[in-house]
Amino acid sequence: MAKTEYRIYVVELSKRVYTENRKFRDANPQFNGILECLYVGMTSKTPKERFLQHKTGHRNKKGYKISANIVEKYGNYLRPSLYNHINPIATRAEALKMEETLALELRRQRYAVWFN
Repeated sequence: MAKTEYRIYVVELSKRVYTENRKFRDANPQFNGILECLYVGMTSKTPKERFLQHKTGHRNKKGYKISANIVEKYGNYLRPSLYNHINPIATRAEALKMEETLALELRRQRYAVWFN
């Protein structure tokens, strides 16, 4: 069986998320309104497949919703230029750490960022 690899991806969100979502706004006090609002995630699928799951409100076989509400409502498109430099990652734990690292780095660059 093929070994699972994880990928990091970035979705550009509508700037409406900043004005309409208090949790998002509170998480991004550094945001100055110039750069974009972003969602950083990780997946064992391709970023394109995962984005489609978010946008369609996908549920897994057990019926649990696995899409992020914030991407379902505000997601515009993938931003490959912000994640293509990151190679596939071997373990879920490493992928979660890389997701957080990238999200915090993008926040330092003054993007407004949401991640889980």
